[in-house]
Amino acid sequence: MNTTTLQDLAKAEMWLLIATLVYFLMNGAQIFETVAVVPKWSASPPESFALISGPYGINLKGFWIILHSIHEITFFIALYFCWKIDPVRNWLLLLLGIHFAVRVWTLLYFAPNIIEFQKFSTDDSFAYGDLTARTTLWRSLNYIRVAIFISVSIGLVPLLYKVINLKASFTV
Repeated sequence: MNTTTLQDLAKAEMWLLIATLVYFLMNGAQIFETVAVVPKWSASPPESFALISGPYGINLKGFWIILHSIHEITFFIALYFCWKIDPVRNWLLLLLGIHFAVRVWTLLYFAPNIIEFQKFSTDDSFAYGDLTARTTLWRSLNYIRVAIFISVSIGLVPLLYKVINLKASFTV
């Protein structure tokens, strides 16, 4: 911490604030999707899959790729500027690790399953098993996933306050 300047703390504060705000924006979109969209497309498979498939179905893939990319870029920039602040850096690394673990879970489970659900109504040869059980499991696990993402974003708030307090107590 000895080599940290007031300017370093100001940049750390700004980028940590930006990363936190973008994460909360992402949480808002996740909550909206979880409350408004997921219950509709998972209500009565396969008929309800029409909401997420076909030429008029909702496709949020591009939206999520862009939003996660913006968030992760801002998170890495915040980490870069907070690197000299040991306790903040260490907690940011932990939160980033949790975030990426959930992203991997998303890429290995959630994304492939929703892609299959989207293809179902256009692909008659799709072997699906019990669609109701699969969509119910997807929906239930999604609640856990969203809760973890929200927890990570809430975890950023005390780190932001730590940087703000360090900046306020900084003596020139």
